[in-house]
Amino acid sequence: MPKNKFQDFVLTIIMATIMVYGMVVYNVALNTGGVTTVTFLAALHELPIMVPIAFVLEFFIVGNLARKLAFSVLRPTDRPQFITYGISICICCIMCPTMSLIATILFKQPSFGTWVQTWAMNFPMALLYQMFYCGPFVRLIFRSIFREKKTEQTMEAERVKA
Repeated sequence: MPKNKFQDFVLTIIMATIMVYGMVVYNVALNTGGVTTVTFLAALHELPIMVPIAFVLEFFIVGNLARKLAFSVLRPTDRPQFITYGISICICCIMCPTMSLIATILFKQPSFGTWVQTWAMNFPMALLYQMFYCGPFVRLIFRSIFREKKTEQTMEAERVKA
């Protein structure tokens, strides 16, 4: 979707912020035993720490690695939606254990067992949240910010279809 590094930068900032906020809300709810108004406010306190970490990881390391992994299964000629889904799944598979480790070190009693439990509790939520809510929402925001200008040829093709 992004056409250049600037667009990739913007997409990654939006995705990291919304994804981290949703996952922090989820983890606060797990730790407190439920979701209340306070849960959403408490989650805001971790954002200044976790969003920059998620952004740096995804933008500089995980994004490229996820693309390589996705294209080990997919082909560039596959449907664009499948490529998007494949890359998103690969990003979740890398970011979830990594961010769970960082959260375990920063906010919990660090141990291997705590990390594995955190990862196991987060992974299903991260994958579902990414695929069905966060990903589509962020792509909608991104498309509304970076609207593509239609060429005369594109507009003519659309008139012919109608």
